Amino acid sequence: MKLDILAIGAHPDDVELSCSGTLAKEVDKGKKVGILDLTRGELGTRGTAETRDQEAKNAAEILGVRVRKNLEFSDGFFSNNTAHQLEIIKILRKYRPDVVLCNAIHDRHIDHGKGSRLVSDACFLSGLKKIETIYEGNSQKEWRPKHIYHYIQWYDIEPDFVVDISGFMEKKLESVKAYKTQFFDQGSKEPNTPISSSNFIDSVTYRARNLGRIIGTEHGEGFTVERYPAVDSILDLI
Repeated sequence: MKLDILAIGAHPDDVELSCSGTLAKEVDKGKKVGILDLTRGELGTRGTAETRDQEAKNAAEILGVRVRKNLEFSDGFFSNNTAHQLEIIKILRKYRPDVVLCNAIHDRHIDHGKGSRLVSDACFLSGLKKIETIYEGNSQKEWRPKHIYHYIQWYDIEPDFVVDISGFMEKKLESVKAYKTQFFDQGSKEPNTPISSSNFIDSVTYRARNLGRIIGTEHGEGFTVERYPAVDSILDLI
């Protein structure tokens, strides 16, 4: 199966928090969308790797993505090295996405910046035919995504462009709240964390509303680019 878009996150819930409105919108248009998690989020204070596995599955079903995989890299300790790059390259070559969405270029959590660089480097290397990979017993051909965009996470990074996700905010929030162990739950007995407060879950909405305000719509999601985006006509700009 060839994907139009592959969204990659260092942890389960990175994608939902940051770009799931965009994914839901493209799924609604009939695009083939997938999600790749680099780790199981096993170092998270709340919940377990097993609960995160189920929550990620539930979120994928809510969003209607075609495939969701987890590379099971070591949470907090994966590196941008040959072994990790090759595992991502195998996925890129199997699903051959045109667009890759990945972690913020720098962020509060060290895995986000590391994941951003790792995925970006793997996308480039995946296009080199002399790098040989075998996946599920099959030799793979080179593939390089046309575009790599970085979503925005904890830090308020200024976006290079904003996607109008009006009409898909409820779907986004539903996918985020699939991670019941991670976010605000008044009855939870688990320790408090920076993302378990009611303020944090509210911030998902008010960031989207603010970006929507800036572009003249109800809700938006912002992204940064690695190279200048091109348009065929100035009239293509909304």
